[in-house]
Amino acid sequence: MDRTASGRASGRVTIREVAEDAGVSVAAVSKVLRDAYGVSDIMQAKVRASMAKLGYRPHTAARGMRGQTYTIGVLLADVRNPFFPQLIDGIDDGLAGTQYVPLFGIGHGSTTTEEAIVHAMVDRRMDGLIMIGQRLTNAEVEATAREAAIAVIGHHAPQATLFDSANNDDERGGALVVEHLLAQGYKRPAMITLRRADLGQADVSQRREAGFIAAMRAAGFDDDAIRIAPAADDIDNVTATVRRLLEGPNPPDAIFGWADYYALEVLSAVRLLGLRVPEDVGVIGYDNSPPCGYTQNDLTSIDQSGREIGRNAARLLLERIAGRKTAEHFVVQPRVVARRSTARRPI
Repeated sequence: MDRTASGRASGRVTIREVAEDAGVSVAAVSKVLRDAYGVSDIMQAKVRASMAKLGYRPHTAARGMRGQTYTIGVLLADVRNPFFPQLIDGIDDGLAGTQYVPLFGIGHGSTTTEEAIVHAMVDRRMDGLIMIGQRLTNAEVEATAREAAIAVIGHHAPQATLFDSANNDDERGGALVVEHLLAQGYKRPAMITLRRADLGQADVSQRREAGFIAAMRAAGFDDDAIRIAPAADDIDNVTATVRRLLEGPNPPDAIFGWADYYALEVLSAVRLLGLRVPEDVGVIGYDNSPPCGYTQNDLTSIDQSGREIGRNAARLLLERIAGRKTAEHFVVQPRVVARRSTARRPI
């Protein structure tokens, strides 16, 4: 009988059946599954052709008992941030051509939920974890790193030795915002940042604040003239914060949203107040996520090379899984992508 995936009456194709179909030993099939050293290209092709023909899928639990499951856990802080798909594309790039498959968990901004997801990933013997904007502390990440390989994105821990990280230089990005706005002729920039109560260990907003403050001071602004307004992580609160800034005394003539999903709402709020962008108020974001380029937004933003960050996070994780012990902390330099939302002068 032709044992194709569609022709099987029931049950799961076994490694022995693959060996029989390929005309090789069970040990040879096992070596192909493990990417073992010394397996010829011809052997690889023969075994994988039989796997495809029979519809063979490795038994993840059994592989985990032997040491590897070829699964990667990816923890996302939430699914609202339009920047995250760029990171995921990069992770997919980094895993391309390997046997590794990413499985995703959403933390929803809750440390309790994140802990439960991470524990589940470790308990299921995933070979490693990539955490994106997690709220877990360094100590909690290090505890997990003693059980599985870890790479973090959106969390700066340059002294960490038990896990790796991939980020952009957020402080430099915050400074670039000020330099760009002043070069465009704005005189009173302000920033809307993530409210402290909504912060976890994902410290990127604080680093962007630090860069913004340093650049404002370098440009001669007194601390009293440097305005940073916190807003809760929801649209209504961002809108209310924009209104308070623009209807208060000495309103800003430009507003920096710490991330694009904040800046996009700033853009809407400014227009709802009947003000013109960029003539009355300039608006700039951070991430250069796809919605920035939509015609109705045309939002200037700081590009942090999300796909490159994701790709390097996957690289670092695979290297950890392969046995590298020395920590590596990858940092890419941000750049301004200027669009009409800040174009008081030709760009």
